[in-house]
Amino acid sequence: MPLNVLYTELVPCSYDPLTGFFRDGCCHTDAEDHGTHVVCARMTQSFLEFSLSHGNDLITPRPQWRFPGLKAGDRWCLCVNRWHEAFLAGVAPPVVLESTHLQALQTVSLDDLKQHAVPQSTSPR
Repeated sequence: MPLNVLYTELVPCSYDPLTGFFRDGCCHTDAEDHGTHVVCARMTQSFLEFSLSHGNDLITPRPQWRFPGLKAGDRWCLCVNRWHEAFLAGVAPPVVLESTHLQALQTVSLDDLKQHAVPQSTSPR
């Protein structure tokens, strides 16, 4: 059972759009996931623009990769390094702690994640 950053069972992040390295709704990872897509974040326009300006277009759909394109409000499993870059730039998107994999703590602190936490409150779409 994968754990989240709160050391409880990892909760799915999003089914619509379907996220996760394995496209199963969860932000879990393995050795094949070189981007370490473990941070469940709620997209903001400022983050999407930041990511685009850093060479990662998360807005344009890419059906060949089962990627629908994202808009503000969508939940998505982000690469932990990209979230950290956005954090340092002051544009980190909100994080769902219950859906963020424990492995994120190898790169970012729980305090930093908590500063940007949103309540799980609603189940994944």
